[in-house]
Formats: sequence, C-alpha cells, structure tokens
Amino acid sequence: MIFIRSAIFLVASSLATIYFGALGMIGFCIGAKPLTRHRWVTGWVPVMMWMSRQLLGIRLRVIGQENIPAGPAVIVSKHQSAWETFGLQYIFPPLAFILKRELLWIPFLGWGLASIRSIAIDRKAGKDALSQVVEQGRERLKEGLWVAVFPEGTRVAPGVRGRYRPGGAFLAKRAGVVVVPVAHNAGEFWGRQAFLKYPGEVVVSIGPVIEVRGVKAEEINRRAKEWIENEMTRLFPHHFKDGEQEQAGDEEESV
Repeated sequence: MIFIRSAIFLVASSLATIYFGALGMIGFCIGAKPLTRHRWVTGWVPVMMWMSRQLLGIRLRVIGQENIPAGPAVIVSKHQSAWETFGLQYIFPPLAFILKRELLWIPFLGWGLASIRSIAIDRKAGKDALSQVVEQGRERLKEGLWVAVFPEGTRVAPGVRGRYRPGGAFLAKRAGVVVVPVAHNAGEFWGRQAFLKYPGEVVVSIGPVIEVRGVKAEEINRRAKEWIENEMTRLFPHHFKDGEQEQAGDEEESV
C-alpha cells in the first residue's frame, strides 16, 4: 500500500509541479510583477500539502507558532527532505529560499523556483557566494519576503548534525532582521531522495527569535545551531543514542 500511495503521489506531484512551473514561466513572459508570479506559483503549496496528507498520510503539527514575528525575518531550519520546500511555505509568510543554482536548470521545477524569487547561488564561489546571499537576500527582505536558509547546506538524516554555515546569520545581521530557528522531523517519513514515503506526523518547532543587534554573526549562528540541535534532541530522542548526534561529513559546499 505504501508503494502504491508513493507512486500515485509521485505522478500527482509531478503534474502539479509542471502546471505551476509553467504558470510561473507564463507570468514571466507576460511581464507579471514578481510578487504576482510568487502568488501564482505558490498555489502549488496547499496542493502539495493536501496530497501529502491525503495520499501519503503525512500530517503536520506546529509548535511555537506564537514565535513568528510580524515582519520579514531569516528562517534558519533543519533540512532533511524535500518536504520542507512546501512545508515551510505553508507555515510562514511568503518566503524565498537560498538554493544551489543548478536547481533552476530543472524544467518546470526550476521555473517555479525562479518565479518565487529564490536566491540561487554558486556554492563553489566561496566568499562571492556569501556576497550573493547578502545582496539578494536584502533585496528580498525589502520586498516583504522572508528568506529561508538551510545552514547545513544539504539534507541530513534524522539524528545527524551537519556543520552550520554562517550565511543566514550574516544576511540577518546585514539586513537588521531577526533569525527564526526551526527544528523538525520530516526526514522520518520522507527520506532524502527516497521514493517511498511513510505516514506519520511531521512536528515543526519554531523557536524564539534571535536578535541580531549588537551580536556578531558567528554568535547568531551559534545560538541558532544550539537551539535547533537541543530541540531536536528534546523532541525526537529516539533518533539519538545516549543523547548524542552523529556528525555528518561535508558533502556539499554552502554558505
């Protein structure tokens, strides 16, 4: 049954991605405003949430919703699966993701990502990549979009901790906006590059905002990491042996 449900979801989600990706491209061709294209393309989000719930049996529970600030912010989140690409958009106000430039080359999916004003970077560019994040991220924040950052740079399995890159903290510091740390367990049910998806409850925990005024970017990054990893251990202790996490290798470069 899980195989059948996963297969149906794959077909249905692919069709939805094609439709909304094409819609974004049409909006670009006719000169629709960026925020208008963003609104059109993100119609994909509730569709994906509905399909993941009805076809896969993946439910959502949000903790700490009262911690979401009123104005634009930088979201620093754990990254375990593709679920976050629509799950975070469902929970938070309109946002843009920081992602690797190669994703924009994927037909339909890439068109959609471009339409929602994603920040595409060349992760091999080193310090130049960080400059891209800060420059483009500040523009998005001024437009009223939030910016979502996966500081570990790649998807990591539940119970694994990657190295936290400081790009999100640098952006928040330069833009003068708060950081919102996010922990979750989506990888329990939706594995990295896994065809089979399993029913269950994704718990997303939103932490208290981290202020940036008078705090160095390295310290902001450290505080975000500390809260996220402590929250992962608290909420999902079954992933950890004796309360410790496995350290991931640096598979991908990121900011």
